[in-house]
Amino acid sequence: MSRIGKLPITLPAKVEVSIASDNTVTVKGPKGTLSHKIDPDIKVKVEDGTLTVERPTDQKRHKALHGLYRALINNLVVGVSQGYTKEMEVIGVGYRVENQGNLLTLTIGYSHPVMFYVPSEIKLTTAMEKGSPPLIRLESIDKELLGQVCAKIRAFRKPEPYKGKGIMFKGEQIRRKAGKTAGAKK
Repeated sequence: MSRIGKLPITLPAKVEVSIASDNTVTVKGPKGTLSHKIDPDIKVKVEDGTLTVERPTDQKRHKALHGLYRALINNLVVGVSQGYTKEMEVIGVGYRVENQGNLLTLTIGYSHPVMFYVPSEIKLTTAMEKGSPPLIRLESIDKELLGQVCAKIRAFRKPEPYKGKGIMFKGEQIRRKAGKTAGAKK
């Protein structure tokens, strides 16, 4: 039984949902417009400011898609009404970040700076304040795209467990390991 799929989505003010004949759900809001194509078996209904997702049978496939599409549509509604923000810290001696428009330049211990172009749908800002690690702030209405871009940036220098250096999300706890002990002879 999909508990997530059964939950109705309450639509905030100024958010409009339209369902096309090819089962594409389009959500318009104050921050922009997003759309997602859903499986033809799943039915989406909009009534009195609430959106419900229904499945035709209790097959395992339909149960899986029921919760999935409800969550994806909810992400669209939250994105166009509030938006999403992710903050990443760059921790390490001499590590720096800067941006020129949507071009992110990372100096993260390699022999060359790493340059990464962030898609235009994402707003990029960087901050380097004394006493705190460099910060990368990403804002977007598309949660899926934002997560993919964060994963690519993080992959340039993943946090390592011995010294804790690398690119990580703000507030993330890295599991630390103890290093080798010197002079452990038998």
